[in-house]
Amino acid sequence: MFLSTQAVMRCLVAAAALVVSIVPVAAEDKKSEDGWIQLFNGKDLTGWKIPNPPSGHFKEVIEKKNDEGKVIAFVGVEKNGGKEVPLWRVEDGTIIGGGPSSHIFTESGDYDNFHYRVEAKINDHGNSGQYFRTKFGPGFPAGYETQINATHGDPIKTGSIYPAGSLGKYKKDIVVLNTAPHKPDEFFTQEVIADGPHITVIVNGKQTIDWTDPDSTYTKGHFALQGHDPGSVMTFKKVEYKPIKK
Repeated sequence: MFLSTQAVMRCLVAAAALVVSIVPVAAEDKKSEDGWIQLFNGKDLTGWKIPNPPSGHFKEVIEKKNDEGKVIAFVGVEKNGGKEVPLWRVEDGTIIGGGPSSHIFTESGDYDNFHYRVEAKINDHGNSGQYFRTKFGPGFPAGYETQINATHGDPIKTGSIYPAGSLGKYKKDIVVLNTAPHKPDEFFTQEVIADGPHITVIVNGKQTIDWTDPDSTYTKGHFALQGHDPGSVMTFKKVEYKPIKK
């Protein structure tokens, strides 16, 4: 059968339209099957921010950008002497934090009910934290914190909800781990499931915390990562969450 040039063109256009319509559906299916939303793209700090200044130790924060204009590091400028101190940076597909105390926050602060997961490691004697439902601001922010600590002098280790600030009154009710479920400089996975006042913490597949906040102290906020003190070096390979729909 002979097809005219116009008929052939119509067939090609129809085929192209079919391909275009199929590709987005496949992508959506993959996303819906997995359900996890990446908070770190592995390349830069798009979607993240830091208070300026992050604490009383600094007078300001400088953003370092790549050739594409994307922020790849936050550097603190000390009040005394003006020394530049690396705080948070992207290196080899990871977020690395260090230097004096600081926190890096997601730009959005509307996270309420979710499954929140990090793949991280902390150096020997280092101290960090995985914050959620947290307020943006300098110093130690108000919000829930799950500890990241293998061998630091603080007796509260990874897998614990840190009973500080507004949660201090629950110190007797919140079970904490005094021995970390991982070694320093060893990647581990820590997960938080926050569903209303009910909070579950899981480290390397094992549940460490199952607690319900009787006052629903924090209901919505940012995700954040902590650099606790000088000498602490924390590395995050993956930071992701999955919304819990009500």
